[in-house]
Amino acid sequence: MADTPALSDRRILKIAIPIVLANLSVPILGVVDTGVVGQLGEAAPIGAVGLGAIILASIYWIFGFLRMGTTGLVAQATGAGDLAESGAILTRGIMIGLAAGLVMVAGQVGITWAAFRIAPASPEVEALARDYLAIRIWGAPATIALYAINGWLIATERTRSVLGLQLWMNGLNIALDLWFVLGLGWGVQGVAIATLISEMTALALGLWLCRAAFAGAQWRDWPRVFDRARLKRMWVVNSDIMLRTIALQAAMTGFLFVSAGFGDVTLAANQILWQFMLLTAYALDGFAFAAEALVGKAVGAKSLTMMRRAGLRASGWALGLSLVMALGFLVLGPLVIDLMATDVAVRAAARDYLPFVVVLTVLGVACYMLDGIFIGATGTREMRNTVILSVAIYFAVIWALVPVYGNVALWSAFALLNVLRGVFLWLFYPGLERRVAAAQ
Repeated sequence: MADTPALSDRRILKIAIPIVLANLSVPILGVVDTGVVGQLGEAAPIGAVGLGAIILASIYWIFGFLRMGTTGLVAQATGAGDLAESGAILTRGIMIGLAAGLVMVAGQVGITWAAFRIAPASPEVEALARDYLAIRIWGAPATIALYAINGWLIATERTRSVLGLQLWMNGLNIALDLWFVLGLGWGVQGVAIATLISEMTALALGLWLCRAAFAGAQWRDWPRVFDRARLKRMWVVNSDIMLRTIALQAAMTGFLFVSAGFGDVTLAANQILWQFMLLTAYALDGFAFAAEALVGKAVGAKSLTMMRRAGLRASGWALGLSLVMALGFLVLGPLVIDLMATDVAVRAAARDYLPFVVVLTVLGVACYMLDGIFIGATGTREMRNTVILSVAIYFAVIWALVPVYGNVALWSAFALLNVLRGVFLWLFYPGLERRVAAAQ
């Protein structure tokens, strides 16, 4: 089969680059939130905003399944030419997001209680964080529904719209932060109100950006929307991804908790290096998302050849980017570390473990890209099982080796986690191809 424009490098970059830019805008908002409340001259507001944001982010991250599941299912429907199902999937996703958010609003007392039992803070910080959460929790329906909207936009390759949506939400949030906190003196509550307004308006903008899905009657074809077989498939896909996400979050949280046991210097060093890892994830996600969309459409079109080429081309770009980033971390990493920390001991510790980040930047490509391929092909059962197994081995290595080898063992375990995720998915990949071939 000859190469086609549908699988061109230009098309891959057109999908990936806006996602990379959208992802990179996220940390900027966190910096502004912290910087604005930092102007109040007290430590408690900074801690309250940071703690409240982490609590909500941890919960929202679990609902990432809605973005990934929507992308895979819509891409396949689009590839099969079933535009009616594409609109129905978006409706189901938005309904799930709104319902989940309303459950969070209704259960906010329990969420707050549990959060402060797990992560206790000083009375002043906890009081301010409660005020913050009491306002921001009302944005949960909009925030979770946006996962489905972003998933639909990515699947239909409208990633510039995703970028525009992210820039609107974060840009408005920053502007309102400055006005409400520095201009009106609303403090922590001002930060929360700014975020709530930006989330609500982003939902409205997102619905407008998806107006093509609402152009016909397919989005409100209720017999199709509530079709039992289609609902069951969506449930299976989303529940598999949710369990995978919970397992991964446990691994990430475990990394930070174990780091805390090494003392303040090592914890600070690991936190700095963790930002490097987040930057890598944000960048590689762009090409993983491209693989989701293109592989999903290939599966929907029942083209094994197109599926292979889409996965290989997107992965080639991801590998190239990872090598550039690894070189950048190797050369510029010490300088960035010095900018992020002034403590000599923290700088030295971060430099000692920087080689792990350099190596992980390249080693992580396989698991990121295979995730994208399996999401596009809705091979979510394999994703779920391989992540759970990998995380179990990861924690076993931490339990066995960290008491003896300390932080070296922790970083080695994290590297092993990423390698195992890639290896296990690669072992399942031939079966994925057989399923696509059988459908041809």
